[in-house]
Amino acid sequence: MGNRLSKITTRTGDNGTTGLGDGSRTGKDSLRIHAIGEVDELNSQLGVLLCEALDTDLREELFSIQHDLFDLGGELCIPGYTLVTETQVARLDRLLEKYNADLPPLQEFILPGGTRAAALAHVCRTVCRRAERNIVSLGKHETVQPPLRLYMNRLSDLLFVLSRVLNRVEGGGDVLWQKDRQRDI
Repeated sequence: MGNRLSKITTRTGDNGTTGLGDGSRTGKDSLRIHAIGEVDELNSQLGVLLCEALDTDLREELFSIQHDLFDLGGELCIPGYTLVTETQVARLDRLLEKYNADLPPLQEFILPGGTRAAALAHVCRTVCRRAERNIVSLGKHETVQPPLRLYMNRLSDLLFVLSRVLNRVEGGGDVLWQKDRQRDI
């Protein structure tokens, strides 16, 4: 893995570039840096979700996902380096199966909301989708290993499922979109 920072203020980015883990430099507005930033934002949003009162198993699973996201960001930071594997994607598939097992089938679209924890999971989901889009864009111009895209796609699905689970934990349910709702203007 790349060098660890011992000094945060380096001034090397003052010209609008930033260093990658392989020692090369790229523009702070490059597709790669956008993707890294989105993954970092997602990890930070998961940190906020982890401030909520959560089941111990879920807390550990989200903490493990945070580590995966750090690996994912590391892989993006070092072109040609592989850290995220199909094993991590398969773990998300198992979590999806576990948490989706007791949920009722969806009959309508769901609005983001309900409990605070569920709403935070929805925020994480939307940030995850944005990060996924950035990784897909990067992959059109540079090599991106398939597990990165797969991981982000599964994770956004998991975060949607977890938002439904978190609403039920607090005794509520899904916040449903009402297609025939009349607006009061």
